[in-house]
Amino acid sequence: MRITRPILFTLFLFFASASFAQRDIRDTTIALTSVTASYAYQIPSGDMALRFGNNSNIGINAFYKNKRNYFFGAEGSFLFGNKVVESGLLRNVINSEGQIVDADGVQADVLIYERGWTAMGIIGKIIPVVGPNPNSGMILKFGVGYLRHKIRVQTQKNVVPQLEGEYLEGYDRLAAGPMGSLMVGYQHFGNRRFINFMIGFEVIAAFTEPLRAFNFDTERAETGTRNDGLTGLRVGWSLPIYKRTDDRYHYY
Repeated sequence: MRITRPILFTLFLFFASASFAQRDIRDTTIALTSVTASYAYQIPSGDMALRFGNNSNIGINAFYKNKRNYFFGAEGSFLFGNKVVESGLLRNVINSEGQIVDADGVQADVLIYERGWTAMGIIGKIIPVVGPNPNSGMILKFGVGYLRHKIRVQTQKNVVPQLEGEYLEGYDRLAAGPMGSLMVGYQHFGNRRFINFMIGFEVIAAFTEPLRAFNFDTERAETGTRNDGLTGLRVGWSLPIYKRTDDRYHYY
């Protein structure tokens, strides 16, 4: 019986200290670093809608949130789709029978995709109007950066000389330029670190410039600033990184 009381007291302090430590994010606005991997389904608008259909977008960001719930960081994403609506793009390589033939005279399989990426700095705030703790809530995120997109022309098992190497630059419609983004949504940081996610409505606007000197199908250069837009719903899984406050009791 002499050793039972110290053991019970030690166990009490252990569980009590664990409970107090977990109250950090639950009860207090804390500073933390968050890394989020996300996916968005986007609908194009403006000049982008004249070239591409709906696309997918996978992204990753990292930001530092201070004790006032303001955050800043960086974000990048890769966008891709399989609907290109640029009419007559390959008309110069299609024969009178409506086929594209390879170097051996065999009908070639040629696929056309949308490809692109973004890179930007982000800043925003989490407003704790809803959620399990003062570090979760409505999120407002602004971004400023760079958007680049093009048409990817891909031959499968065939070699089509007109669609190889530098010749592809005459068809890919490469364009790039500055962009801005706005996202309104919800950021959730769980009390026990296990459930952390975000969901939000996102709008991207960009002013891109054509980067190719000549398009083979139109036989002229594309000029002028493009007004590209993307709108979509983004969901993501977050990994918060923060240090627990050591407010445990020490028993000697």
